[in-house]
Amino acid sequence: MVIAGTYFVTWLRGPYRTSKAAAWARTTFDPAAYGLVPRALLDPRRAGPPAPADRGATVRSMCEAAWTGDWRPAAAFVAAAGEDWDEHWSRLELLAEIAEQDDGWLTAWRAAAPDDCDAATLEAKHMVQRAWAIRGSGYAHQVPAERMTKFRELLPAAIGAAQRAARLAPENPGPWVVMVLAARGAQYTPDRFGPLWDGLVERAPYHYEGHWQAMQYWCAKWYGSNRKMMAFARRAMDKAPAGSPLAGVYVHALSELETHSGLRALPRTLAARRRLKAVAAALATVPADDPRLPPVRHLLADHLTKAGLHAAALEQFRLVGRWCGAAPWTDRPDPVAAFDLARGTAVRLSRTEPLPPENRNLKDAVLHHHA
Repeated sequence: MVIAGTYFVTWLRGPYRTSKAAAWARTTFDPAAYGLVPRALLDPRRAGPPAPADRGATVRSMCEAAWTGDWRPAAAFVAAAGEDWDEHWSRLELLAEIAEQDDGWLTAWRAAAPDDCDAATLEAKHMVQRAWAIRGSGYAHQVPAERMTKFRELLPAAIGAAQRAARLAPENPGPWVVMVLAARGAQYTPDRFGPLWDGLVERAPYHYEGHWQAMQYWCAKWYGSNRKMMAFARRAMDKAPAGSPLAGVYVHALSELETHSGLRALPRTLAARRRLKAVAAALATVPADDPRLPPVRHLLADHLTKAGLHAAALEQFRLVGRWCGAAPWTDRPDPVAAFDLARGTAVRLSRTEPLPPENRNLKDAVLHHHA
């Protein structure tokens, strides 16, 4: 009874403490006093720092060439990633965005190099994107019948195109990623999805995007359940090697769980808290310039806060710095305000002490220098 009573009192105090901390964050919180970026410098335009200037120049040059019909810079750009399959896929995704605006250069590339696996993979992915654009994002019963029919026709064709691409370069996992991401809309049952997944992990066992897509397949709104999705995410996390952001799939699964089933569905056990700490430790091994890292850090900060791990959440807020253009903040009407409130609440509930005044001015200068 004593233990139950203590738990009940703690449970009652939790929302009260959070409410008081939020009020403090709104009215009193001075970010710079705690070594955080001042509120006026927060930037909701992106999740993390922009790409280095040389990378940006390369991408601009490639885009300009593509829009004039020259596919060769795009081909060289993706080929330069070699067998770094995560980077290879990231570059293909960028090319897919360009093809959404104008795909004439992709058609020319396929015609000029019919045996190029990258071109064939990109064509298959482009077909998937076109299918989803036709369907739209509504629930199935909200989609007009003719659009749903076209959607159902395009996805199997995209999977067929990806299968042909896979035969052009058997070691390349890219076509298998396309198959995995198309499987949901193509209504693949688990017994049909399994061989696609096996083919992907045989070629790239830690492929980040591939795991994210498979996590979506196993979620409750598609062909799995909350339990199956979380089990998949834990397995992905447990096998993630040092330096890989793959453990971040776990916090993506938590966000999917919360969206589908509500805040109460989030795991509250000691083991779940340990998992969140383990995700933070795994992300600490990922190169700081990995573009997949900031979006995961934002989600992790949010879930650490919800788990009551406020000091650990504050560390993630420190690491993301001025950037707040990511979920969950972008799901709110004012991302800057939501982000600032969350980090202020983490400061208060972690009982972090402000910096001494003599260090605070120095910290402000450093923050402005890097703004």
